[in-house]
Amino acid sequence: MTSATPARAALIALDWGTSSLRAYRLDGGGRTLDARHLPWGIMRLPQPLQDGAATPALSGFELAFEQACGDWLRAEPALPVIACGMVGSAQGWQEAAYLDVPVALDRICTLLTVVERPGATPVHIVPGLIQRHGLPNVMRGEETQVFGVLRDARAVPDAGLLIGLPGTHSKWVGARNGQVTHFDTFMTGEVYAALRGHTILGRTMSDAAAPDMAAFERGLKVAGAPEGRAGVLSTIFSTRALGLTGELAPASQADYLSGLLIGHEIAALAAMLRAQGHAPRIVLCGEPALCERYTLAMTHYGLGAPEQAQNATERGLWHLALAAGLVPSSSISA
Repeated sequence: MTSATPARAALIALDWGTSSLRAYRLDGGGRTLDARHLPWGIMRLPQPLQDGAATPALSGFELAFEQACGDWLRAEPALPVIACGMVGSAQGWQEAAYLDVPVALDRICTLLTVVERPGATPVHIVPGLIQRHGLPNVMRGEETQVFGVLRDARAVPDAGLLIGLPGTHSKWVGARNGQVTHFDTFMTGEVYAALRGHTILGRTMSDAAAPDMAAFERGLKVAGAPEGRAGVLSTIFSTRALGLTGELAPASQADYLSGLLIGHEIAALAAMLRAQGHAPRIVLCGEPALCERYTLAMTHYGLGAPEQAQNATERGLWHLALAAGLVPSSSISA
């Protein structure tokens, strides 16, 4: 479905992070009618035009919002808008509260923060989650994906569920009986990007025409091998050393590094689960190519192949809007 052949919508849903903004136009069944991906994350917003006009210029958030869904709202002005992610951070459009973990998922929809836009459609921002026991931990945006996974009838948790959200900051979220019980964060994606782009490891790398999965699996296995016991700070230097000795081609080094980092993450996760003495159902959701790498890692480290969840963010935003009463029951279609 495209905007050239519009169907009646029930909700506009925004996934607004640090580096990008995704907008979805959803119908009365929560199906995506139209989607847009813009580069306007909260740290890189469009700049207001300074033309000397007497009226104040629109903020960067308003300009990005207009590009994302302004025409949709002009066509259907009564559509509610819900948003999740870093748009609710202290650097966002308006700060949304954190809810303390453990938390019942049903509480999330009761504490939406409203961005009032005089004379225009308000925006409802989903709260984040904070874990205060032990080392503190936070999330914004991932709680919506978790909500989507758990509200999907095909993924109702039984005794326990572990939801993996690989990405820049990978999250592993424990859920039981409709509650988020705990979560762990691994900065795997950001560390990979930093090592590749800002350290000597990147100096011997070259871009590859296609992923080298053999190099990835080599790194994956090193993380759990005897030589990996010295830890990630030791093993990552092998990326350079293998290149200097001619054992790893420049075009293979990035995939090897990816395997090392993901391998250390999953090896640590497997150790934590063994220490807890239980093996929960595991659901993975994220970008397909990245999920494929995590599935290989989880299989290698004895966790088995996880279940896969699709469109968790859109589903989560839809279910949150329903639970919050933003979508009137009369608009819901089969």
